[in-house]
Amino acid sequence: MTEPVLSLGGGALDQMMPMHLIVDQTGHIRHAGPTFMKLQPGRSLVGLRLLEVLELKRPRRVMSMDELAALAGGVLHFILRTEPHTRLTGILVPLSEGNGVLLNLSFGIAVIDAVRDYDLTNVDFAPTDLTVEMLYLVEAKSAAMKESRKLNARLQGAKVAAEEQAFTDTLTGLKNRRAMDHILGRMILSGTDFSLMQLDLDYFKLVNDTMGHAAGDHVLQKAAQIMVQASRVDDTVARVGGDEFVLIFQGLTKKKRLLEIARKLIAALEKPIQFNGRSCRISGSIGISISNGYDLPSAEQMMKDADLALYASKNRGRALATVYCEKLLQTPDLTAPPSSAGGPTVFF
Repeated sequence: MTEPVLSLGGGALDQMMPMHLIVDQTGHIRHAGPTFMKLQPGRSLVGLRLLEVLELKRPRRVMSMDELAALAGGVLHFILRTEPHTRLTGILVPLSEGNGVLLNLSFGIAVIDAVRDYDLTNVDFAPTDLTVEMLYLVEAKSAAMKESRKLNARLQGAKVAAEEQAFTDTLTGLKNRRAMDHILGRMILSGTDFSLMQLDLDYFKLVNDTMGHAAGDHVLQKAAQIMVQASRVDDTVARVGGDEFVLIFQGLTKKKRLLEIARKLIAALEKPIQFNGRSCRISGSIGISISNGYDLPSAEQMMKDADLALYASKNRGRALATVYCEKLLQTPDLTAPPSSAGGPTVFF
């Protein structure tokens, strides 16, 4: 039988083995270390039977204190009977003069979960316990991971900002040509119906020439606001050149509705824009192509056709909208004056 251990005061045991239990010969707990007490908050352990608090998982079939004491010196595996059913490893030795046993416990590989579950710190372990060193390593790793996550978040934010900047026109805040190409490609690949509206500002060069580039920049910004207000959340407004814009209307393919939008856009653009006490006057000419007018739409062809329709609008007197169709190609006189009504011109 294992040689009895020396008698030690409770304070010494609490410091050296904060997870120990002293169990008398009848199997009742007479003392519990401070860390083990944290595993049973609000519960008085003294007087409870050991096997009421802990379930012995290995070896099995231990029913009495004598059977348990016979396992002195061997490794025992327990599980707490209360939530969260923490697993514990222990070793017991008999106390002198038949006063029961000393059972020293540890968390083993479950220590990280235990630290979290019971809010343990390094003071809850013996100073010589390797767990303390491991906790320092865990804390260092946790701090490093936290800083790494912060850095990754900043890098991701910087990446998003850089991508957003790469797809944004800096003067107007609209999408740029690169973004437009990306959006068109995605819509065509997904089979989404849409319409493409090319818009050029009429008389913009005159504003730049007579009032300066600051006035021109101001007009471009105001024009961009008008276009954004005329579009929906899922639509796209892009500046693709100096005074050239493209509006992409997702899911909208009705000519009548597109012409209503074009008419309102032109009317809004024709309202004088104030700059330093002076009025800047512009207008807009529009060309439209619609994806369901093609067997297999392509961004290049739709841009080319919308540009041709825009060219027709300009040569018919400006401040007009033209919807592209094949008959437009059969119209030799693209320089004919606009209709007397002055409204949108549509080719069917």
